[in-house]
Amino acid sequence: MTIESTTRVILPGLVEPSGLQITAGPTPTPTADQLLVQVEATGIAFAEQAMRRGRYYGQPAFPFTPGYDLVGRVLSVGPDGDAQLIGARVASMTKTGGWATHAVVEARDTVVVPDGITAEDAETVVVNGVTAWQMLHRSARVKPGQTVLVFGANGGVGGILIQLARHHGVTVIGAASPRHHDALRAAGVIPVDYADPNLASVVRGHAPGGVDAVFDNIGGEMAATAFGLLARGGTLVTYAIAAAVSGEGPLMVPFIKAIGQAVLWSALPNGKRATFYDLWAGHKTRPARFRRRLEGDLASVFALLRDGTVTANIAARFPLTEVVAALELAESRTLNGKVILLPQTNI
Repeated sequence: MTIESTTRVILPGLVEPSGLQITAGPTPTPTADQLLVQVEATGIAFAEQAMRRGRYYGQPAFPFTPGYDLVGRVLSVGPDGDAQLIGARVASMTKTGGWATHAVVEARDTVVVPDGITAEDAETVVVNGVTAWQMLHRSARVKPGQTVLVFGANGGVGGILIQLARHHGVTVIGAASPRHHDALRAAGVIPVDYADPNLASVVRGHAPGGVDAVFDNIGGEMAATAFGLLARGGTLVTYAIAAAVSGEGPLMVPFIKAIGQAVLWSALPNGKRATFYDLWAGHKTRPARFRRRLEGDLASVFALLRDGTVTANIAARFPLTEVVAALELAESRTLNGKVILLPQTNI
């Protein structure tokens, strides 16, 4: 199938959201092990907000098209590709390139979306769902009846994580701004203010013996506080360093510090463990294993989404052409849920 033109968003450099550019150009052709997808839904996550500031570790050189994941219909496959995928709705992890009407994606990073799930609902749980599932069940190995503390409980990853944990029979303490506390209570979560100077004592009031796992997206000094809140046998899972986004200097430094800190803390003779979660771990070194986990874990989340156990928390929807307003809203930190971009509609 020939597509004459593709509309895409370009991040040209270190600009405010208003500096994003919308361009039209040739549609790329998939090569071996790739798929051409008509993008139905993509989203705005912490990653793109950090990339705009040049503060996302490993981001490509400017200019480039952002978009960490997407959902859409397969239009064509590369040479010797699986032609049965043509017409199927798929979800793909891309890191970049999703903010476009059409995108070429890697087949190994792509999973078929089951019938009964809309594109925009599926988009909310692609990267966020895999991240939440793997942190809960693989990194921390949380058991029913335990108690966990989730930072960023109102965010894209946090919102899925608290639902998965509640479904698993886990008590959840959610750290977020007070404006989100009513929504967290409605979700069965015990809310706490992440900026409260007495946060540690407040959490201990709910979990006197400590929590069994902490999921931290802030890093820095907050990670030390989080580790101190663990019960014996507990696990701290750091999955982002939001504190570093507004900082200065090379990003390698805070990442190396966080990883080294996790190794050091895990070596202490107190029965506690710390780890730095990396969604892409094994992507290049153990691709078959990476693919199996992606397919299995995302399938588990999709099944819970389809039967209503997990709800897609969509904060707002925008056409791709209104990406500036969408990014400004996403960065306002006033939302509960994920901002979705819909490249194929004007809404």
